[in-house]
Amino acid sequence: MSDEAKRHVQEVFSKNKQAYVDSSTHKKQSDLDAIIEWLKPSPSDKALDIATGGGHVAKALSLHCGIVFATDLTKDMLQNTARHLNSQQNIEYVVADAEQLPFLDDSFDLVTCRIAPHHFPSPHHFIEEVGRVLKERGKFLMIDNVAPEEDELDKFYNRFEKMRDYSHVRALKISEWEKLFRNNRLTIKKQMIRKKAMPFPDWVRRTLDHEADQKAVEEFFKQAPAEAKHHFSITEENGRVQSFAIDEYMVFVEKHSS
Repeated sequence: MSDEAKRHVQEVFSKNKQAYVDSSTHKKQSDLDAIIEWLKPSPSDKALDIATGGGHVAKALSLHCGIVFATDLTKDMLQNTARHLNSQQNIEYVVADAEQLPFLDDSFDLVTCRIAPHHFPSPHHFIEEVGRVLKERGKFLMIDNVAPEEDELDKFYNRFEKMRDYSHVRALKISEWEKLFRNNRLTIKKQMIRKKAMPFPDWVRRTLDHEADQKAVEEFFKQAPAEAKHHFSITEENGRVQSFAIDEYMVFVEKHSS
């Protein structure tokens, strides 16, 4: 990662470390159940959760795997998560850059990364690293927000995410993720896209402290073109934005030899 992008991520996540433990979006049980159902982890598996944040996925994996390595770029975030999960004895915590993982080749049976890659400046380096640390026939599961395939909606979406969180780099389109997987010997086994409803007030306050900044994001939503208001299901009540919906992508891939 570039030094500036890293610093932005560390600032935002240090400041909001407890918010990500408590976030209803991040601790959503149906998501965690689906991860376990898709990956089918076993006690012999060694797992890696990249950009673990509040540690929700690492905790879910730890109930099924022999050992889980939970990594995050932000030490404050990781320290807080380790305290929160101190009853889980089989999780190791490592401060690490998702684009330069400090692990040997072919180290893990399972790798996960959830609601984080849109913070990574170089998604192709991230996916190269995933492919490198996975064992042959190892499994990788990713969940992240994705941009619409239409360029104008893509621009609108990434613009408001950046306004609300300066550590946001870019949410990719699904077609871009598919190309990265193909280029790194990762075969898609299962995928789905779904609408994720977001409560606007909770979402905007999680990263923005100043009311003027929160209002600027709200105004951007209110002035959205009709197509964007429809695609993102933007709802207003008494002149205030109440909720919206974004596209979330869940994909499970397997590493193959050629």
